[in-house]
Amino acid sequence: MAEPDAPKEQKDAPAEGGRALAWLKRQAIPLAVFVVTAAVYAIVAGPRTDGPAPDNHYVHLAESFLNGQLGLLGDRPPGYNDWACFDTETQGVCPPQAFQRPDERYEWYVSFPPFPAVVIAPAVAIFGRDFSDPLFWAIFAGLAPAFLFVLLRRLREERITARRPFEDLLAVALFAFGTVYFFVSVHGSVWFAAHVVASLLLVGFLYFSIGTKHPLLAGVMLGLCFVTRPSTAPFAIFFLLEAIRVSRHASWTEGKGLLAWFAGTEWKPVLVKCALFAAPIVLVGLVAMWMNDSRFGDPFEFGHTYLMIRWRPRIEKWGLFNYHYFAKNLSVFLAGLPWLSSTSPYVMISRHGLALWFTSPGLLPLLWPKKVNPLIIGLMVSTALVAIWDLSYQNSGWVQFGYRFALDYMPALVVLLALSQRRYNAVWIGALVFAIGVNLFGAITFDRASMFYDDDGTQERLFQPD
Repeated sequence: MAEPDAPKEQKDAPAEGGRALAWLKRQAIPLAVFVVTAAVYAIVAGPRTDGPAPDNHYVHLAESFLNGQLGLLGDRPPGYNDWACFDTETQGVCPPQAFQRPDERYEWYVSFPPFPAVVIAPAVAIFGRDFSDPLFWAIFAGLAPAFLFVLLRRLREERITARRPFEDLLAVALFAFGTVYFFVSVHGSVWFAAHVVASLLLVGFLYFSIGTKHPLLAGVMLGLCFVTRPSTAPFAIFFLLEAIRVSRHASWTEGKGLLAWFAGTEWKPVLVKCALFAAPIVLVGLVAMWMNDSRFGDPFEFGHTYLMIRWRPRIEKWGLFNYHYFAKNLSVFLAGLPWLSSTSPYVMISRHGLALWFTSPGLLPLLWPKKVNPLIIGLMVSTALVAIWDLSYQNSGWVQFGYRFALDYMPALVVLLALSQRRYNAVWIGALVFAIGVNLFGAITFDRASMFYDDDGTQERLFQPD
């Protein structure tokens, strides 16, 4: 006698269990990347994790949000570094004595873009404002390398790159430990926490933008990135170029030049994707404009105009972004080198930091990619626009170990490296080892071992004095 068929639930159970096991195995490497990088960051952060960071502006902003207000609780800053003060009587910046002589007409704000405060708000709600935000950011910093591996794996599996899994891990190691991402991940203060959050959002943006299969999510990522690091906004051009790249007429043939490339575009899907992409960005922008107007009476003023800093006269003269700043910032970007001496400590670093190519020589193959295609060109163009915008800013990134504004496009550089088809040969491995050594030194010594850093407080000394 034939046995009765097993219930459908029993048949499906092994298959479902197999899928679950396969899914867990697939997440093993990204999870390992997160655990390793977060652990290294937390260990290197060391005593910083014993308490709050000295400049934990985002913790105070999160506390304000949790209490339903935009200004600081108690309307008094806890320190003197980079706080914005709005004089409600003159509708301008507060006088220099506002720190020492509080007045009810002075309203104090965190002028840095607010999304990192939203990220840390749950921890502030649970532990209070005196918890260890450096530890929080060190652990959070492990997410960007993990999701960068997921992005590189997807490009490999879709045959967009020809890399092997081990090569993807090398690229992740370059980003996590061979760039200035290392030193910002172990610090915890407001300027560096923003880079940690923005790096994760940029990885997400690239994941959802390449191929433009998820325009809405790509828009969410870039919109949130804008209210974390506004200079990342030009990456919107990358999404547009990607939408054009993948929306081809059936009759289009490759290799007929730029005008033919645009002429071969099916514009209707491009417009639909761009509309979906723009929707969350517009929504985030409207929220940001409401915040600006509520605080300063101007929807386009996010608060840096009212910073109580020594550099305000130059901002009033030249603005926050101007060609005037370009030469100085470019010199840091390209020519910031260690200062060598025959006396102890033998090496010293300008407070403007080290050049990008010195801290991350593994990126140098990007200067001569083996392969160039519309995807690479689109990513190069948008990355260059972000870099130019950063180089036009009133500050070089001072005080820093290396040129930290490169983190506004560092995930894109790593993706371009994967796309370039340049081999990770012995020379490149040597450059990676050098980069990890340099950035480990920065992560350990920056803002801790002052003997290795110039003490100039004027921002005027970029290079070693004669």
